[in-house]
Amino acid sequence: MSSTTVGTSPLPAGSPPDRPKRDRRGNPWLTLIAVAIGLFMVNLDSSVVAIANPEIGRDLNASTADLQWVTNAYLIAMAALLILGGKLGDRFGRHTVYLVGTFGFTLASVAIALSGSIEGVITFRAVQGLFAALLIPNTLGLLRAVFPPRKFGMAVGLWAMVASCSTALGPIVGGLLIEHVNWESVFYINAPIGVVALVFSLFVLPSSKDSTGHHRFDVPGVVLLAVGLVALIFGVVKGETWGWTSGGTLGSIAAGLCVLAVFCWYETRLAHPLLPMRLFRNRSLTIGALVTAINFFVMLGVIFFVMLYLQNVRGFTPVEAGVRTLPFSLATVVAAPLGAALTQRFGPRVTMPAGMALQAAAALWMLTWEAGSSYASLWPPFLAIGLGVGIVMSASSDAIVGNAPRKDGGVAGGLQATSLQIGGALGTSVLVSLISGKVGSTLTGELTSAGVPADAAAGFEEAKDAVSMGVSPVSSGMTAQLRAAVVEGSGNAFMNGLHAAVLVTAVLCAAGALLAGFGMRSRPEAAAKD
Repeated sequence: MSSTTVGTSPLPAGSPPDRPKRDRRGNPWLTLIAVAIGLFMVNLDSSVVAIANPEIGRDLNASTADLQWVTNAYLIAMAALLILGGKLGDRFGRHTVYLVGTFGFTLASVAIALSGSIEGVITFRAVQGLFAALLIPNTLGLLRAVFPPRKFGMAVGLWAMVASCSTALGPIVGGLLIEHVNWESVFYINAPIGVVALVFSLFVLPSSKDSTGHHRFDVPGVVLLAVGLVALIFGVVKGETWGWTSGGTLGSIAAGLCVLAVFCWYETRLAHPLLPMRLFRNRSLTIGALVTAINFFVMLGVIFFVMLYLQNVRGFTPVEAGVRTLPFSLATVVAAPLGAALTQRFGPRVTMPAGMALQAAAALWMLTWEAGSSYASLWPPFLAIGLGVGIVMSASSDAIVGNAPRKDGGVAGGLQATSLQIGGALGTSVLVSLISGKVGSTLTGELTSAGVPADAAAGFEEAKDAVSMGVSPVSSGMTAQLRAAVVEGSGNAFMNGLHAAVLVTAVLCAAGALLAGFGMRSRPEAAAKD
């Protein structure tokens, strides 16, 4: 029989049964602080690496494909093992697996900084992803184990606030470190954070796991899930470079989906599966996972092309671009606990659609942007997207982990984190592909309209990849008039791509709002609480 255990000291003899437990182990707020430090480290690292990539490429003579793998190796390793990380925590101790993940992530970060080659960076980024998969899902599992149901939504809000704050700080912290120290420092910074997380966690985290008796661990399920997710994510991240209709992309995605279908069938035949399929009988949990994927599709995808716009089209430095996205950062930080409070009062059926609607409105506003738009037209969408992302993050986390049985808290956390990673991978890959396709189809026309001679404009076709990143293909040998025309035309072509991306984003957010509004239950099902 399954039973959740949280290690706390017994009450002194004669104490009333409702007297609060004062032992530091199992204290909900100390537990929240402990897991927040580890979560902060992982999320900060994920966002600062994007800023560090250009400098890594220059210092290590890395190609564009190499730099893609700096991100993709981490993403694939983590996405493939997140559910396993949650399951290991449920069975062997969430505190133990969390500590192993924190220790390993810290060591891998230092190894990246010391590697001295692009091959070493890629290899240890994959190792980082592996340990992140042990750390992340057990943060929510530990919170579910120590917070009472009436306060769990608030805890999720604070958890989401830490995740939002660390992700939003990444561009600013990364920019400062790269400008004033070096790219290695964005990985060295994890060492002191990781040490603090380990020391504090050793003293305060409770012994929390769910005993399911002695039975064989679901090794075939682990293999099937890992292979399926690796194939699926690999196809998604390579879709932009291979082409979405290429045999390699479609074959990888189809193979991943087939293996995942076999995994789902296999899991229904086991008494103790890696991922209990019964979780998906809960409609609110299933919709929560889908909306989580949409939310991070928007968050990571939009931030990716917004940073390209600010740095490459507008010419801001990484720090200047980070400062200009502060409305997004601050709004996300504020919205996470606000979303938790509103979800606790009204339920995710209200807050999730509201957050998605805010993001849809922000995306539609971005259709008014031009290559030289003033900042007055930029910050309102940043604010609306930040509010929407933060509200949905809290509401969807509560919908997933709050609707799962307590004994499956780690698995539910892993499911939520997997949805997040798949959504984020799709966001960056799909939106970049949309921008690239639109740039390719409009570049010649925009260059001609800007004053570039037709024969010269046709010669810029090979520069469409650079223009898709917001870079104008100018050279020192051009006349001032031609140079200005190329900058104007390529900037307009990039904006055409950006408009195509935000239109798709708006439609997706509207679909997410309708799905949550009409499909969610008002409150977590009572049966899921135990």
